[in-house]
Amino acid sequence: MTIQTKNYAFVRNKLLNKEEIALLDVREEDPHAQEHPLFAANLPISRVEVDAYAKLPKKNVPIVTLDDGEGFAKLAAERLIHLGYSDVSVFDGGVKGWKASGGEVFKDVNVPSKSFGEFVESKRHTPSLSAQEVKQLIDSKEDVVVVDVRRFDEYNTMSIPTGISVPGAELVLRLPELAPNPKTKVIVNCAGRTRSIIGTQSLINAGIPNEVNALRNGTIGWTLAGQELDKGQSRKFQEVSDDTKNEAAVRARSVADRAGVKRATLNDLHPWKAQSDRTTYFFDTRTPEEYETGHLPGFRSVPGGQLVQETEMVAPVRGARVVLVDPSGGGVRANMPASWLAQMAWDVYVLDDVHPSNLTETGMWKAPLPTLPTIDSIDAVTVSTWLKSDSNTIVIDFSTHANYVKGHVPGSWYALRSQLAEAMKNIPEVDRYVITSSPSELSLFAAQELQKLTDAEVLVLEGGNAVWVKAGLELEKGPCHLASPPLDRYKRPYEGTSVDPAAMQAYLDWEFGLVEQLGKDGTHHFWVL
Repeated sequence: MTIQTKNYAFVRNKLLNKEEIALLDVREEDPHAQEHPLFAANLPISRVEVDAYAKLPKKNVPIVTLDDGEGFAKLAAERLIHLGYSDVSVFDGGVKGWKASGGEVFKDVNVPSKSFGEFVESKRHTPSLSAQEVKQLIDSKEDVVVVDVRRFDEYNTMSIPTGISVPGAELVLRLPELAPNPKTKVIVNCAGRTRSIIGTQSLINAGIPNEVNALRNGTIGWTLAGQELDKGQSRKFQEVSDDTKNEAAVRARSVADRAGVKRATLNDLHPWKAQSDRTTYFFDTRTPEEYETGHLPGFRSVPGGQLVQETEMVAPVRGARVVLVDPSGGGVRANMPASWLAQMAWDVYVLDDVHPSNLTETGMWKAPLPTLPTIDSIDAVTVSTWLKSDSNTIVIDFSTHANYVKGHVPGSWYALRSQLAEAMKNIPEVDRYVITSSPSELSLFAAQELQKLTDAEVLVLEGGNAVWVKAGLELEKGPCHLASPPLDRYKRPYEGTSVDPAAMQAYLDWEFGLVEQLGKDGTHHFWVL
């Protein structure tokens, strides 16, 4: 298949003109995180079929695939064309070609959001306190409230002593009842810098009367100061009164209006969903629990704080329209994230006048999927019996490395679909391979590829790992049988409880340099209220 190529000037012009483009780095997350263009969104070749329809809702959006010479870009382009996308090209020369043309490259993940956070601080001089200063406030029993704006699972792993979990978009709604006295000092923390800067500035922009400071450098700064973090905490925000909600709604709407956020109604949704010349993303920015209780059809659950932090992960089409809704929080959790997306140069709308009767769907969001390959399947109990009595059966797990380590079918091998041929050299040859994954649909595509590499019988575990657990079958934990290197996950220098201090400091130094890199890149269109 002959596939067109596109060059640096083409991509750069699209970005400068704010036209739609999906520049997709189709390598695994770790190589992507080593260096990539600012707006290159990571969509690994391993997951193209299961992620494409959600991330690229318009079939004629201009797509340019990128790798670093491994051949993944062409293969991903072929898969996207097979899925029905009509404007797919390969970036000429890969990452090396981008650099040779004078393009700036960035390290780490969620770089547009992290660089934007640094940009905000550089323009607004967002107030912050050092780890030592915050510890002194806590130790001397000052009137202070510490709010942790990360996801709850991150907070639960490690947190600042006395900290309460209040994920970013909840801040303006919840803080008035966590700190009802305007003399109470408020400290906003995350793991590093971005989310605490955005959280602190959100409260300031919304006119909260309290003194608000970011914890400078987050849990990393706390650790580098030699101070102990709490582990396993579960303090969470509580529901607020209608008066508090109404006041927060007025504050948030005012910030959104100042940022130029546009308004939409339910009548706009159908034409936007049907529009062929424009990509539109629809996000419900409440908590996942509220979303599951009832939501609008076609809206994906993406809590607002994480949306601002990880925009490119759910909206890789730069230049697209983004529609946010918060039907049960007075719009606060849509208006505050929308105000930031507007400053990140997104075409962003908040949906107004949504009533409980409009929330006709319940349950978790389900990704739209293409027609799945037909592969013979086998139930979990039978596989369990085979594994106990038959050394000629091997299970191969194509889940993320993180999920594999948390728990997998005993004796199963971890493999990356993008490295399948190499992985099979490390897995013993047997007469039967059973393929599993989470999500289970991924195993169908992996099994289809494996059938071309072996004469052995290839089956899929019906329902994947979730069904194995549901059947009450035992799991094995840890990195037991790795047939592939765990390239699908870039180890963040702020995750977990045993991180090298030198890596933490290097991460902070990198963040400090982002504003200068933005200037060199010149395609961002960021601005600050």
